[in-house]
Amino acid sequence: MTKRTVVRAIALTVIGILVLALAYLNLRPEDTLAVPAGARPGSLTMEPCDYDTEAGTVPADCGTLVVPENRRDPATDLIALPVIRIRATGPSPGEPIFRLNGGPGATNLKFPQASRLTGNHDVVLVGYRGVDGSRRLDCPEVTETLQSSSDLAGAESLRAATRAFEACASRLTGDGIDLTGYSIPQRVDDLEAARTALGYSRINLISSSAGTRTAMIYSWRYPRSLFRSAMISVNPPGHFVWDPRITDQQFARYAELCRADAQCSARTDDLAASMRSAAADVPGRWGPLPIKEGNVRIAGMYGMFQNGKGSAPLNAPALTDAYLRGDAGSFWALSTIADLVVPGSFVWGEFASFGMIDAPAAQRYYDAGGDPGSILGNAATDLLWGGPSGFYQVWPDSPDNAEYRTVRKSDVETLLIGGTVDFSTPAELATKELLPALSRGKQVTLPELGHTGDFWEHQLEAGQQLLTTFFDQGTVDSSRFGPRPVDFEPATSMSAIGKILAGGATGGALLAVLLLVAMARHARRNGGFRRRTGVWLRVLTPLPLGLGGWLLAVLLVWAIRPQVFVGSAALAVPSVGLAVGLGAYAAWTRRGGPAWTRRAGLAAAAGGALLGAALGFGAASDLASLLTTIVGAAAVGNLALLALDAYIHRQPSDTRHDEPVTAPAPSCTSAESGG
Repeated sequence: MTKRTVVRAIALTVIGILVLALAYLNLRPEDTLAVPAGARPGSLTMEPCDYDTEAGTVPADCGTLVVPENRRDPATDLIALPVIRIRATGPSPGEPIFRLNGGPGATNLKFPQASRLTGNHDVVLVGYRGVDGSRRLDCPEVTETLQSSSDLAGAESLRAATRAFEACASRLTGDGIDLTGYSIPQRVDDLEAARTALGYSRINLISSSAGTRTAMIYSWRYPRSLFRSAMISVNPPGHFVWDPRITDQQFARYAELCRADAQCSARTDDLAASMRSAAADVPGRWGPLPIKEGNVRIAGMYGMFQNGKGSAPLNAPALTDAYLRGDAGSFWALSTIADLVVPGSFVWGEFASFGMIDAPAAQRYYDAGGDPGSILGNAATDLLWGGPSGFYQVWPDSPDNAEYRTVRKSDVETLLIGGTVDFSTPAELATKELLPALSRGKQVTLPELGHTGDFWEHQLEAGQQLLTTFFDQGTVDSSRFGPRPVDFEPATSMSAIGKILAGGATGGALLAVLLLVAMARHARRNGGFRRRTGVWLRVLTPLPLGLGGWLLAVLLVWAIRPQVFVGSAALAVPSVGLAVGLGAYAAWTRRGGPAWTRRAGLAAAAGGALLGAALGFGAASDLASLLTTIVGAAAVGNLALLALDAYIHRQPSDTRHDEPVTAPAPSCTSAESGG
């Protein structure tokens, strides 16, 4: 067997394996939870597993809880919910701690901070119905509508989102899903079923943001099942609608902190006034790149949630810096981040079902005229509710919600934790509306902290002591919290992020174009590449070519069609497929043959790469889908060329033209050499 044959065989084998792997990834069934055969409501099966925490991987128990989809309907279906228990490490654990994440429309299964609480307590995570269980209320109609928006807060976009919610509700109902069963009270009943099945007489709760609403209803519904409840970033009834007047009060408080900071005060005499001025004068473009004003305002609200810099690009220091700069590059970065992040942030069907408990509050807000002219215009509330004719007008409401839309009294021992600059759930709302109803309630308001993320990410030992002493002893010890001056200097400015995004896309696209041109010129001048060189090029160039082709398409979309989502298959598949296919054809070694072979090679490379890109895109999700798109394009495009090689090799010699072979130079005779 010749070296050429060995190279071909190895390449064919590797590519074949890649194709089969991609096909498996693409065609495998979804890893969804299922109701075990013969299961009854309330049944729970558990087995050992591992769970990842910030302290490392720890042993846990994982299982499946079976509950009714709608407890008000005797003929209802059963659904399955995942349950995870991280065991206490201490010798004599106290009451377990059930964790309730926020959202809504977010999972309840990710809690790396669990290791901070397992010294004396089991930590239990019960999956949320509609998100984590056997029936998930996905609304691709809503996600795709938001992804194709010309402005997330624009009037037409809001109307389109409402139509998408209506279409999603109709489809889910047609699929046999009872949307009125996905209420907060029935989520509470799921938690109670898990408590009973696990054999706990009483439990503790730790909740955050929207999860605090679940904790409230739990305390009202099953007070005897609860020992203690700690709520972080408390959201009392009626406050899934951000009150723009309260938000502006928070901006005024933040402006006072700016005046006390030498660096911030040197940039503005009045931060709130400067932000209002900048929000009223958002530029329309950054060079050739359009800026979506509503996106900028939405990103502004979300950015103010986290006072610390954290790991996310949107935080208060970066946001206020962007508004103080007022430059188009910063606003374009905010606009683009909103487009990338918001559409996929939630499981929108569960978000809507959960949010319906505050539908009357949303109606009152819009009946009163909506935003009165606040600093950011309250575009974030318009996005979440859809404006005056939003999803609360078309999504089914649950009868379960009626009795839990106002604060009720509770005797459960409760700790309320908030920050003085929490723009999402201001601490004063809990002080005024919830604390008076708690006969055994206590509150800690931490200076200069924002929303939930600030509590978990800053002064870790102080936060851990506050929680553990409360759960262990019922005392409130916030003594370890020290002064935390606000840092107004961003880790990375929005201006820098804008330059990184635009510059990175331009550089990647340019690199791919230059690489492709260089390969094509070499192939044309030299009749192709040597076989070994061609094989290596077909293995090594798909990544820069595929990524660069996609980045070129992204630049064009950003400049010309900003309503096209850069992560869509419609953008990724053709851009990656064509770039990788052209690269594979340029590196193909049969370039000196008849015209029909060249045409066939181009068609095989491009067509195969496009097919492989489509296959690869569906093999993964999020950013990983771009990598699998590139791998799929390279695998199938090269496989198509190898198949064409085999076909050409089998043709009669007079109809094919193999790789040109250079004739050996004539040998020198003694006469020619002068001997």
